[in-house]
Amino acid sequence: MLSDQTVSIVCFIFFLWMYLNIFNVLICSHFSFFFLLFFFFPTQLLPLFFASGFVGEDITVMSAFNLLHLVTKSQPVALRACGLPSGSCRDKKDCKVVFSQEELRKRLTPLQYHVTQEKGTESAFEGEYTHHKAQGIYKCVVCGTPLFKSETKFDSNSGWPSFYDVISPDAITLTDDFSYGMHRIEISCSQCGAHLGHIFDDGPRPTGKRYCTNSASLSFKPAEKNNAGEGSSSTSPAPTGKAEL
Repeated sequence: MLSDQTVSIVCFIFFLWMYLNIFNVLICSHFSFFFLLFFFFPTQLLPLFFASGFVGEDITVMSAFNLLHLVTKSQPVALRACGLPSGSCRDKKDCKVVFSQEELRKRLTPLQYHVTQEKGTESAFEGEYTHHKAQGIYKCVVCGTPLFKSETKFDSNSGWPSFYDVISPDAITLTDDFSYGMHRIEISCSQCGAHLGHIFDDGPRPTGKRYCTNSASLSFKPAEKNNAGEGSSSTSPAPTGKAEL
């Protein structure tokens, strides 16, 4: 016969083993993990959670520091998954301008290639044009198509260059993006198919749109000196747009 103390120890070990196994299943199961995540994690922070690199080995475009920066900083516009990469690359054979992958790898930086050709996303607040305020034209870094005017650029405080309008509606192509369990609208260059970013409905007037764009997808042509003064004297939408958000 086993003593009462021995029985107690055996029972304790058994229940501890059961508890650890149940706990392990709950933590390791993707279904249970996402179930707990969506119920206990603030909904408005979920896109940032995914973009921070905590979920999935392929989503490494933002660091935990960027996540903390975005969460703790006052936001004038909603951060609707700017930092999430897009879905699979679309076929560029139908584009008006086609470049070989070999040429693009030689001409573009690794980040530019990843963003424009593989629909990647640069780290928040680290892009070359995030806080860029010079007068001029922003072009597609791949084919040079004019996309945005500096007059339409505003400070969205999202971590990526933001514009409320494009130079021409024909300059970009809008595509439904259902990657990562959400619906977004991808923007890409109509000429070469380069991935630019996404468009959201939380921008300033008059359009109410926010073209959230990667700096790595853009090149910049400064305005000529005799035109720069005229551009700077015009009413800039950035301050008013930020107040209206």
